[in-house]
Amino acid sequence: MSSEHQPVVVLSRALDRAGDALAAIRADDLDKPTPCEGWTVRELADHLAAAPEHFLQMARGEEVDWSAGTGVEPERLAAHFRSRADDLIHHWHGQPDDQVATADWQSAELAVHTWDLVRALGRPVALDEEVAERGLAFMQQGLTPDNRGEAFRAEVAVPAGATAYDRLAAFAGRDPRA
Repeated sequence: MSSEHQPVVVLSRALDRAGDALAAIRADDLDKPTPCEGWTVRELADHLAAAPEHFLQMARGEEVDWSAGTGVEPERLAAHFRSRADDLIHHWHGQPDDQVATADWQSAELAVHTWDLVRALGRPVALDEEVAERGLAFMQQGLTPDNRGEAFRAEVAVPAGATAYDRLAAFAGRDPRA
């Protein structure tokens, strides 16, 4: 596979990590708060599980309702997610090299919400530093203090030596020290 498809390779790993985080959710986690302000684990997990289908809708030129969830029970979110994640990766493998850079923003979205979920669960879930590094690089290219909207608060300072995921979360307005 050409190096131009590296965004798809990284996206595949981002999907794997997000699926692992979704699979780690227990029933007693669902009402816990998350670093994604105002969202519980239940709400964030449903949003994260819906992401691959939303990305596919965008790729097909369809209108996407980002507030729409999966409509599946919490215990089925990981399986639902993994099925749609496979579809998304198949889509990307069929795209020409000059189209795959868009996969980096999908990795960024997944990485931020995977970090949110892992922090809320308080249990170890393996994360992939390259996913966070690419996601952060993508976000830094286009997210400015003027266009953060409601989804992203102001960047939070992190100490030297912070992990790539903590730097990504901080750039997205989450406080890794909280």
